[in-house]
Amino acid sequence: MTPEEEKQVRARQKSRAIVTGLLLGALVILFYAITIAKIGGGGQ
Repeated sequence: MTPEEEKQVRARQKSRAIVTGLLLGALVILFYAITIAKIGGGGQ
């Protein structure tokens, strides 16, 4: 694998990791909001 191809692979891995991290963060926020809503009495 040439150094240029290696750079492209690393860039793809980095962007995929960023997207995965953002999705995970969004899920955490979603679960947090649902929990707060249930505790706050909105889940009756």
